[in-house]
Amino acid sequence: MKTHVKICGVTNVRDAMVCVELGVDAIGLNFVPASPRHVDVETAKQISRAVGSRALVVGVVANLTVQSMKSLASDAGLGCLQLHGDEPPSDLLPLLPHAYKALRVADASDVARAELYAGEYLLADTKSATALGGTGATFDWSLVTELAKTRKLTLAGGLVPSNVADAIRAVSPYCVDAASGVETPGDPRNKDRARLEAFLASVRSA
Repeated sequence: MKTHVKICGVTNVRDAMVCVELGVDAIGLNFVPASPRHVDVETAKQISRAVGSRALVVGVVANLTVQSMKSLASDAGLGCLQLHGDEPPSDLLPLLPHAYKALRVADASDVARAELYAGEYLLADTKSATALGGTGATFDWSLVTELAKTRKLTLAGGLVPSNVADAIRAVSPYCVDAASGVETPGDPRNKDRARLEAFLASVRSA
């Protein structure tokens, strides 16, 4: 089964088009103000228009109201929303099927929370005390191997060209997600084409 690829933290049309050219399945746009990869609605709209139907454009949000999330998705031309904050299960329901919850994972209790959230899709990312995501740190993949058998799981958290094939073999996720692992070193707002190519090659080799 093909493993899908999502490249998150895209901040400009140029990088979005490189991702599309290389064959990624989804592009993540970050709307969390504290993130160094944050984009505004106008930039997101430009990226969504440029990408069109060639990849799914996902908006990463945290702790917005349901109405705010619906408005953002409409205004920015998003195909899907990734709820990456502390949203309750009730906030996800009115957004389905074009939304999913991101779980921040450190131990089995974090994974158990998946049962609370409806929908076919989930994302598992590394839990951090300092950031919601994009930390470049991995977590114990064995925690989510069973979850990946019952839900369409996107695996995130510290994935880079050198470890993503191992992650796929360990978890068999529906999708893998990279942000910091495919960036220009020291520059969270720009992707590195060579790293993107290497990441995709590793995914396809798994």
